[in-house]
Amino acid sequence: MIANINLPRILRVGAGVSGQLVTSLNELGLARPLLVTDPFMLECGYCERLEAPLRAAGMQYGLFSECVPDPTTDSVYAALAQLREGDYDCVVALGGGSSLDTAKAVAVLAEHGGIMRDYKAPRQVDSGLPIIAIPTTAGTGSEATRVAVITDTETQEKMLCMGLGLMPLAALVDFELTLTMPYRLTADTGIDSLCHALEAYVSRKANAFTDSIALTAMSTIYRNIRTACAEPDNRLAKEAMMLAATQGGIAFANASVTLIHGMSRPIGALFHVPHGLSNAMLLAEVTAWSVDCAPERYAHCARYMGIASASQNDQIACASLVDALRLLATDLQVPGPKAFGISRDDWFNSLELMATQALDSGSPANNPRVPQAQDIVQLYQRIW
Repeated sequence: MIANINLPRILRVGAGVSGQLVTSLNELGLARPLLVTDPFMLECGYCERLEAPLRAAGMQYGLFSECVPDPTTDSVYAALAQLREGDYDCVVALGGGSSLDTAKAVAVLAEHGGIMRDYKAPRQVDSGLPIIAIPTTAGTGSEATRVAVITDTETQEKMLCMGLGLMPLAALVDFELTLTMPYRLTADTGIDSLCHALEAYVSRKANAFTDSIALTAMSTIYRNIRTACAEPDNRLAKEAMMLAATQGGIAFANASVTLIHGMSRPIGALFHVPHGLSNAMLLAEVTAWSVDCAPERYAHCARYMGIASASQNDQIACASLVDALRLLATDLQVPGPKAFGISRDDWFNSLELMATQALDSGSPANNPRVPQAQDIVQLYQRIW
């Protein structure tokens, strides 16, 4: 099997590395960035950390600070309009996955034109303005992926967009930017990263390159996520989670996600559940439904994460993995759809639509056990 591996050209990881933005721009021959971020990054001063060195270097830059959670086409077009007003040669994304995905979408539209729906998968878009990604959450791994998810404002569909044009040219991964993350965000983005790693390892597109990265990431996350949530100032746990998030992004970007992510996107689009949380709702049940079709792979995950021992057979290891994932959701206070506040009628009336959208995303086809629409409906019913 031939694996096509794509990574940022520059990947800097470590405390304070976000302060090397000017150096990175110079190395890439770039000088006129548009900063793309959200209001909180502006308020908390993280944006100023980037702006001050740009001013000191005499670089002309712009700022779009109105990114929204689960980025919409309206938000993307607003950022694109600002980019087109200036003479910018790149976009610098600061924030969580929403800001990074917004910047990616802008980079593609700036070069190719059209509307966001034109770039919905399975289309591959292989060029765009250069992107420099500076993540502030340990979760999406978007700094190392050629993927963006944008919600169509008119239809509320979460559109998966893919291609090398969405891959950041540089990523500055600074765990110190995650020290202010609240409990719920730490938990949800951490489980999102765990999903990335686990799905990449059991995906039908898994390969030797991504396997080792995925195993390392899932083990690191499982061993550190409770501490990172309970002790927000624990630098060792936060550093471990940040590195694992980037590793998870590398793994799934080069092996693909599976059924969990396929089912997650419609939940976010229709009910405005944060992406990481919708994955967290699904992780244990989808794993339980899938393990019998790849028992060796799931059992190896359980052993590598320290959930099962080498002496336990695959069946016991798989059962232990499912139990551990359920306990993790309980310990991290992951709500189900009902506890989140979604009405029973709204949920059950949307099952067929969500199943269709999940299948249309293509991700379920990579799952060890490939579902039909009715299987997905039953899984949605089960997590209610």
